[in-house]
Amino acid sequence: MNTTDWITDIALVLIVFRQLREGRLDLKSYLIPLGIVTFVASHYLRSVPTAGNDLVLIVTLIAAGAALGIAGGVYTRIRGAGEHLYIKAGVVSAILWVVGMGARMGFQVWVDHGGADNVARFSIAHQITTGQAWVAAFVLMALTEVVTRLATIFVRSRLVVREVAPGTRPAPVLDHTA
Repeated sequence: MNTTDWITDIALVLIVFRQLREGRLDLKSYLIPLGIVTFVASHYLRSVPTAGNDLVLIVTLIAAGAALGIAGGVYTRIRGAGEHLYIKAGVVSAILWVVGMGARMGFQVWVDHGGADNVARFSIAHQITTGQAWVAAFVLMALTEVVTRLATIFVRSRLVVREVAPGTRPAPVLDHTA
């Protein structure tokens, strides 16, 4: 892993830690994570291999990313206060985020430090045709996790806004944190 790899992986992990402290839900809350994964995708995603079982690997990791992202969005507290919405990632949300983003980083470190032969044997046994299939699978997993988490937060935030008309009653808290 080079310096850029470390910086982007750590930045993705730190995004959720920023939300462990309650903060205002605004455009920046969406743009920063989307900007980081867009950079990662443009930097690493050169192709999406479709030979052999490459798509099975890719779809499996995309599904894992979607599950982690949706669950992470559900376990993020959203509350209305006046005209503003506030979010706070719960412990479960933080753990899911670190598991998802950390999996990619951990896999890459493992491959770079002795795991490459194991991955090659697994790939041959399961008809995964290229290393690019692994890259595409993990990048798309991260992208999917970010997008589904943000989409879940967006939908849930709209529910808070819709349920409370200004000045009628205290804003509800959508809290699935554990």
